[in-house]
Amino acid sequence: MDFRDVSLTALRVFRAVAEQGTFTAAAASLGYTQSAVSRQIAAIERAADAKLLDRRREGVRLTAAGHLVLRRAAVVLDEIDRTARELSGLPHESGAVRVGWLPSAGPVLLTRALAALRVSHPGITVTTREGSTPALVRALRTGSIDLALISSVPPFRPLDTESPPLVTHTLTERNLYLALPASHPLARGDYVDVADLRGQRWIAAPGAGEDRVMGVWPGLDERPDIAHTARDWLAKLHLVRAGCGLTTVPVALAGAAPEGVVVRPVRGGAQEQRRLLLARLPSPPQDATARVAEALRAAALETDLVP
Repeated sequence: MDFRDVSLTALRVFRAVAEQGTFTAAAASLGYTQSAVSRQIAAIERAADAKLLDRRREGVRLTAAGHLVLRRAAVVLDEIDRTARELSGLPHESGAVRVGWLPSAGPVLLTRALAALRVSHPGITVTTREGSTPALVRALRTGSIDLALISSVPPFRPLDTESPPLVTHTLTERNLYLALPASHPLARGDYVDVADLRGQRWIAAPGAGEDRVMGVWPGLDERPDIAHTARDWLAKLHLVRAGCGLTTVPVALAGAAPEGVVVRPVRGGAQEQRRLLLARLPSPPQDATARVAEALRAAALETDLVP
């Protein structure tokens, strides 16, 4: 089989697998069956006459040949998508920018930037998608998004091991904060002592690994009492308001706290710093992408305030 005969469908499936990290997740994102995804990957590997993916228990990783094919596939698919947009009547000069964002960056920072862009650059079309930092880094590498709002925690290691490294700009670097009901005894002061967090009930994100305790103050010397789990930040904050428990919040979300919820710094123990990064591929960005990046940086300056 000649690689020139590879279909666009196979290229899209290959990019989705590389981005999602597993055949199952790629199938779900595309609306395909897992067997259909497997067939497309088998076809593209036959055409390349090379192994493009290493199958592992925890997922897949690109081989050297896989990285090469992915780079070329991203260029082809982006050109096809750009042509489709132009044919549908979108002005070429306006530009379309795809932004990936962490859930904590959406309620305040992202929405503020998008509102500003509607006034300053109404011709730019921005589409967005939510995801975790690892998923958004993969999406950048596969060319599925142009910019990503992602997080980094100490010791602030590189986002991935691929070369060349992604270009990052630190939007905010602040300590983690605590959200608690305004009626809670710990809400009376200007800060909360870490020792007073023992025995508290917590609202955390569901899932495995680090996500399992996201929302619980890091480093507590006890097994946390997780009363509720929720992925949505607004749901977490409303559970806090209802007196159901406490949860951690990045400073960017302080402005989204509903009435009846206060946000306080925590003192004592290690400082729990968090960076919010704006990341992109190392190639020079197009004008529209640069304008969106500027709007995100400006919004970060407005939201990076002590609650």
